[in-house]
Amino acid sequence: MTPVLQTERLQLRHFDANDADFIVALLNDPGWIQHIGDRGVRTADDARPWIATRLTEVYERQGFGFWAVQRHGDAEPIGLCGLIKRDTLEHVDVGYAFMPRFRGQGYAREAVQACLRHGRDVLGLTRILAITSPANEASQRVLEASGMRLEDRRVLAGEERETLVYAWGANA
Repeated sequence: MTPVLQTERLQLRHFDANDADFIVALLNDPGWIQHIGDRGVRTADDARPWIATRLTEVYERQGFGFWAVQRHGDAEPIGLCGLIKRDTLEHVDVGYAFMPRFRGQGYAREAVQACLRHGRDVLGLTRILAITSPANEASQRVLEASGMRLEDRRVLAGEERETLVYAWGANA
């Protein structure tokens, strides 16, 4: 599959139904559940419609979304990263999640920075947000290392817990 983005070590590509096993593993990672939430995806049969509605339909509707991240020369996904326009935020935001064995190696920062550049250079975005839980210090470090700065703490619509909102670009 043709990559959407490439960096020195990574390529980001569209997800498809063949990524169902990876999505099951990622969405059931304790870090995902703790910081993002339980999506109830337990099997490949659960994952395929989740991929269709939460990932591939978003590509068609928005022209961007969360992409599979893999290393050059390795077809195995190691995480997801991309841009999304949520109803609960006033601007597009960048999001990411990586499997535990690929954390702490700079992959998240590299992918986030590529998505920020893509948002600016290809999509014409002048401001991009990111959200994370106050307890996710590793994510906060990635966002700050990617040039984003903490802008706000708030409870997003439909949520019960407080969220940190980071910003990049105009007025960030």
